Order: sequence, then C-alpha cells, then structure tokens
Amino acid sequence: MGAAAPAGVVARRLPGPRLTGLGCGLFSMALMLLAGWLDHALFGASPTVYGVLFLPVCLLTALWVRRAEPLSAPTVAPIAFAVGLLPVADGGDGFGSRLMGVVTALATEVGWLYCGTFVAGLVVLIRRIGAAGRSGGRDHSRGRDHTGGSGHTGGRP
Repeated sequence: MGAAAPAGVVARRLPGPRLTGLGCGLFSMALMLLAGWLDHALFGASPTVYGVLFLPVCLLTALWVRRAEPLSAPTVAPIAFAVGLLPVADGGDGFGSRLMGVVTALATEVGWLYCGTFVAGLVVLIRRIGAAGRSGGRDHSRGRDHTGGSGHTGGRP
C-alpha cells in the first residue's frame, strides 16, 4: 500500500487556468447566476445559501486571475454577486419590483458581499506577495533590480 501523495503533487494536478479581467467577470457572473438559480430551485431562494456559494466563487476567481490583472478578481466580485441575485431576490413580476428586490437583497446581504470581496482581495494580495518573493526583488519586465544599484556597470556615463 503506497503512501498518500504529497500536497505539492496534488496541487500540481489541479487545473490552473489564467483568466483575463473580462474572463474573471464572465466566469464569476455565470457561476453566481447558476448558483442563484440552483438556490432558488433547491432551497427556495435562501440568501444564506447564496452567500455561502459566493465565497468559493470569489476564491476561485482570485486564484485563477492572470498575474497581470490581479485587481480584476475583487473588482468583479460585487458585480457577480448582484447579477446572481436576480433569481434569488424577492420581487414581483415587473421590472421595478424585481429591481427593488435585488437592491433590498444587496442591502440585507452585504455581509456576504464584503466577505467574498475580502477573500478575493486577500488571495490576490497573497499571490502578489508570493510572486514578489519568488522574483527576489528583480523586476523581470525591465531587467532592473530594485536593490539600489544604478544598473550601470562602469565606464563613462
């Protein structure tokens, strides 16, 4: 009987897509709209279930955003939350009553919105710090290091 696989090996097997800013928005909005429909169909539009489903969507969006566009994940999180509320929010048949239901749900479920946005921002910040630590203070995009040197190796200026 073999031992369990190390965590690093398991992590490398997980998908690692890199979403653009637009991709983050579309991904999170589609998942939250699906979560809203599932919540409405299975749990009778429970705001708590919807909020709990929002947290992993924010986490995945923040993990899968490209390194070049890290602020996209916390930016699209509130938009995705609002879009997904369409099937969950209480409202009548008309556009105005549905809109009032979404606004009311945004106001009453703001705790979930803040938590999800915080999770996305925290993950992006941790990824950014990790990337800076791996690069060793060297800016690879311009070939300069930020250690205080002028980049000049000798000779006349």
